[in-house]
Amino acid sequence: MKPTQALAKRVTRLALNTKSTNKGYYKGTGTGSTGWHTKHGGYIIDWEKVRTYVVPEGLSNCKLSPFVTKKIRPQKGRFEGDPKGAFSGERYLEKWKQENGED
Repeated sequence: MKPTQALAKRVTRLALNTKSTNKGYYKGTGTGSTGWHTKHGGYIIDWEKVRTYVVPEGLSNCKLSPFVTKKIRPQKGRFEGDPKGAFSGERYLEKWKQENGED
């Protein structure tokens, strides 16, 4: 007995996963290996297999810009007079009450 034509086409379109196959199937991530394991538990990297990314020339003069601006500088908190610094629970509650009001 053969399945109908429509059913056969539908089955071939399904993704191959571990639930629809027999035991021993491992899909993996598709990244490939960059070396091999030694018998002593180490790992030797084969530098011919390692991916390298080359930055194109003239990238600093490109008209395209990243989604995040380069002008933002990180702000560091100041905790003068507090021996615990940023880890002070009292300081956190005080700051929360300033921004959200008394609860």
